Amino acid sequence: MSSVFPVRPPSPPAHPPATLPGSLLPTPLVIPRPEHPVSRQLIDREALKVMYRLRDAGFLAYLVGGGVRDIYLGKVPKDFDISTSANPNEIRKIFRNSRIIGRRFRLVQVFFGGGKIVEVSTFRCRTDDDEPGDEASVLPANNEFGDPAEDAFRRDLTINAIFYEIESYTVIDYTGGVQDLHDKVVRLIGDPARRITRDPVRMMRVIRHAARASFTIDPLTWEAVITNREMLNLCPVSRVRDELFKDLRGGACCAWAKLALNSGIFTVLFPFYETVLADPDNATTTQNLLLNLLGVLDRLTAEGQNVPEDMLFSLLLLPLVVAEPEFLTIQTQQASSAHTLVLRDRLEGYFLRLNIKRATQDQIARSLATLPLMINTQQQDGSWPKWLTRKSYFASGHQIFELYSEAQGMKTVAEVAFPVTAAGEERAKSSFGGGGSRGPAFAPNTKGGVFGFRKY
Repeated sequence: MSSVFPVRPPSPPAHPPATLPGSLLPTPLVIPRPEHPVSRQLIDREALKVMYRLRDAGFLAYLVGGGVRDIYLGKVPKDFDISTSANPNEIRKIFRNSRIIGRRFRLVQVFFGGGKIVEVSTFRCRTDDDEPGDEASVLPANNEFGDPAEDAFRRDLTINAIFYEIESYTVIDYTGGVQDLHDKVVRLIGDPARRITRDPVRMMRVIRHAARASFTIDPLTWEAVITNREMLNLCPVSRVRDELFKDLRGGACCAWAKLALNSGIFTVLFPFYETVLADPDNATTTQNLLLNLLGVLDRLTAEGQNVPEDMLFSLLLLPLVVAEPEFLTIQTQQASSAHTLVLRDRLEGYFLRLNIKRATQDQIARSLATLPLMINTQQQDGSWPKWLTRKSYFASGHQIFELYSEAQGMKTVAEVAFPVTAAGEERAKSSFGGGGSRGPAFAPNTKGGVFGFRKY
């Protein structure tokens, strides 16, 4: 038994369907303090402050989601989210240092020193999945409030629906999430096909959490993902893009790609890969290079590198362009520049659904087209021609060359440092006059503005 589970709690009730009426919700499994690993010492101090103030004001307040899950798994949580019986306006009255955000779900962000933010949500009801209606429709906006049991069943995954209560230091589990943590299983709450139909982005979360925790995916959930994967095309671009960046920057990108490829989610997200992955002559080589490159990306993430957006997508697209005949034979600056123009036109079609900025696309095209130039002009002593080192694109081209070399097993890159700001954004500033931005319209520290907006 894993050391993060010093005492195995009793088996929770069987996973109930999400279609039960509220009166039939199961009695939760309540695990007392001696029988679970969640401790206040492992919870962020500011999150504890929020929970205690809500409790002192007469409201329920639970630590929820990834914070409880990660502590159970012996990890350090990145975020500490709280759910409460207080509605957003009541939360705002308790915490003056807060604001209400969100359109689909209203959340309250409570601000602390050092830029720390604790997000607080109100317990929500389950009407998104339980009300009769069009089975093919996606999730509607819903801000109706509920109780802890309904809120638990409203969540996506059993392992993210576990609550920690600070009054008696107990863990509360309505959905069987604790057992799934023991069994290392990712499972959608309720009927997987219905939950995915109502919000297809849940498929991406299933794959992400399985990849990050090295968990298996429940067979019914896996089948529903494969069957409904094309429904991702119904989701707003902004939501898919946000989930994708979580996958790419989560430190388990290689494992994520394996699951995404096996489920078919990968070619739904990146349909331009479909032809080359279906080609028996190129599929294995392309897939191996892709996984190796994403493994390098995981190493950089583990080292604390914030890989910019243009480099993330350059690594994703590199196996695709390397599979092209004669791509790696480019040896002259003129040929490289010509291929940059070709790639720019193609990228516009590739990224139409992901809303990637044109300046970022230009940087991706230049970096990719520079790779064969770097390979074919590197001198025997490892140096580069002076004409190449003077080029503005040499730095990004050298970075992708180094990462490609490591992925090919040629060498391990000792150190690759990326700028804090994405290269595409830097190019955008310098390409249009270089005057810089006037700054955001919202400027909370600007005196004299009306409702916090900058005076011009």
